[in-house]
Amino acid sequence: MNSKKLIDEAIKAMENSYSPYSRFKVGAALLCGNGRIYSGCNIENAAFPAGICAERTAFFKAVSEGNTDFKAIAVVGGNSGNIKSFCYPCGICRQVFSEFCGSDFKIILFDGESIKELSLKELLPFGFGSENLC
Repeated sequence: MNSKKLIDEAIKAMENSYSPYSRFKVGAALLCGNGRIYSGCNIENAAFPAGICAERTAFFKAVSEGNTDFKAIAVVGGNSGNIKSFCYPCGICRQVFSEFCGSDFKIILFDGESIKELSLKELLPFGFGSENLC
């Protein structure tokens, strides 16, 4: 699967964003090893900590359906859905990535004009994982 196809799926997912407070819409498209794509959008709540990011929505949908082999995720976002800059995953999402993915997991970002691809190792160079537990 090419990066542009995954970005298109993330843009489509962004349309479902429920973001009445920040108006910052985010969409994600997660590619599994079997070729299936899980999409997600951010969902806000008046009690702010109760919301969830688009990336985790996609991951949790996949895991809840038994998929844990992940290859790449595309993430897009912007105020009122206008994509004008790269939308980097937050720290919590990066931690979720590290729970399920290897250091070569690909994160694909789009700023409306250009594509940036990073590995998980580049995005989270000093991650905390099960190997850090005693």
